[in-house]
Amino acid sequence: MPEDYYSTLGVSQSASDEEIQKAYRELARKYHPDLNPDDEKAKRKFQEVQQAFDTLNDSEKRQMYDRFGHAYENASASGPQGWGGGGPSGGPAGGFSFEDLFGGAAGMGGAGGGGGGGFADLFKQFGQRGGGARPSGPTRGNDIEHELTVPFTSAVLGGEAQISIMRPDGSTETLQVKIPQGIEDGKKIRLRGQGEDAPAGGPAGDLLIKVNVAPHPHFRRSGKRLDVTMPVTLAEAVRGAKVDVPTPHGTLSITVPPGTSSGSKLRLKGQGVQPAKGDPGDLFAELQVVMPKELSDEDREAIGAIADKYHDNPRSGLRW
Repeated sequence: MPEDYYSTLGVSQSASDEEIQKAYRELARKYHPDLNPDDEKAKRKFQEVQQAFDTLNDSEKRQMYDRFGHAYENASASGPQGWGGGGPSGGPAGGFSFEDLFGGAAGMGGAGGGGGGGFADLFKQFGQRGGGARPSGPTRGNDIEHELTVPFTSAVLGGEAQISIMRPDGSTETLQVKIPQGIEDGKKIRLRGQGEDAPAGGPAGDLLIKVNVAPHPHFRRSGKRLDVTMPVTLAEAVRGAKVDVPTPHGTLSITVPPGTSSGSKLRLKGQGVQPAKGDPGDLFAELQVVMPKELSDEDREAIGAIADKYHDNPRSGLRW
């Protein structure tokens, strides 16, 4: 007596379609003839798995199997009613007689039996309800994961890099990788067809490259926004001045207003990160007043006298 289809797939009779499909994928990979070319037992097991899946993945066939067991397969020959058609008036429920179901022709000749269909490959389209499985083409190869660290400037402006991939045969292949403009840390670049070859001549997998962006000594990034700390002299902060600011798109001159304090931020619109799609971000220059390295006692007294003149308390609003 053939093994129960649910037992063949290792699922319960109440298993969902998704659970049946998952179980089939795992078993089919394990026993696939291409992966076990000299193992007759594995080939037979694959055929049994395929036959069980062909039945349980079709809602109408599964309903008949749950009702009649393996003998349901002869029911397809009972007339033009098909799987779901009712019998003639006054006939047995479902249009099938016990003689039809359990008679001398109750062999394993139904759908999903042995032959090329069981060994063709994992050419099944999962997730269909009531329509059975359909061919969807050869199995593709596995994807390969790789990591690549790129300079901060390359992530912002785009560029190219080289990576070396170790292939299954032990050879090393060097690939040129295009770094998209504006890519963020942790994002992945996909190189189609550069993954592992398929076991049965199908399309190769992809190469997935996770991009790690190296920090910049001066610039910081948040999405499309860039921030930079801009040192200014005491004289420039007191009198005001024009100073040059480096940006990803060239050097720009900005005006420092007279009396500027450390921490003041000047916005350079559109000078941040320009993504591949969408508008560019902004660049914010945070001013940092740098005191002269050497001040004489007279200089300190003069600066102190100026501060005392205006009685300013910069900590007056500071609270816990």
